[in-house]
Amino acid sequence: MDYFNTLEEVLLTNEPQNKIEKFKFFYQKFLNNETFFDNSYEPYVFDKPSYATFLEIVKPTELPPIKNFKSIEGKKYLVHTILHIEYSAIDLALDAALRFKNMPIQYYKDWLEVADDEIRHFLMLENLLTELNGVYGDFPVHKNLFEAMEATPEFLRRMAAVPRYLEANGLDQNPKIMEKLNSNRDEFNMKFLEVLNIILKEEVDHVKKGDIWFKYECERLNLEPETTYMKIIEEVFPGSTKRKMDLNFDARKQAGFSCNELKKLSKKEDCN
Repeated sequence: MDYFNTLEEVLLTNEPQNKIEKFKFFYQKFLNNETFFDNSYEPYVFDKPSYATFLEIVKPTELPPIKNFKSIEGKKYLVHTILHIEYSAIDLALDAALRFKNMPIQYYKDWLEVADDEIRHFLMLENLLTELNGVYGDFPVHKNLFEAMEATPEFLRRMAAVPRYLEANGLDQNPKIMEKLNSNRDEFNMKFLEVLNIILKEEVDHVKKGDIWFKYECERLNLEPETTYMKIIEEVFPGSTKRKMDLNFDARKQAGFSCNELKKLSKKEDCN
């Protein structure tokens, strides 16, 4: 089985259940060493996200804020929002495993493992949405993660901008959502908290994988990682290095961020 062309087919599949089934089949073949790498493959150029056929896509500014955690509709919207992030993350992991050729085999193992995790996260959240009589597509969505993928076809920029910036931001936001859910510990929110806790722990590992490969490429190109990172994220996300954020220091340090980086990006003066 040709690794690149088969994985491209998985990524291009737009219906979630079909995509997941195709990935599981492919991933098992990969784990059994039944795939081969044809490095003549030319990466597909995407002009729209895989979910464009079944979701309404709007600008982020057109989406309502997430503020009501108590009503059924509020819970449904919150679950749907995170569900969409996880579905987008599946495609991001698949694209990372597809787009960059001639990498060490561990690189492909890492990003297929991330895709497998994101699928599991998606399915857990989809089950919660089903409990609320909701389905993926009940609310409009944005395509910020897809646009970040489009903007970073180069390996170094991808590792900096996606796992080490966007996914790292998720490490900061997840505990804030969990704190609000904890203020209303009904039966559904307790289930939701369990899922978010699993996602948080596993996303630390995902960001760490991005950190490893970002630093791998910096070393290969003889670049200093911290200044290179700041330069890239400012180019991809203008103003990002100037916005002082409230960061999850513990999770980010586990994922490979240095104290110096955290102090530059955060509101805090120290790294404790």
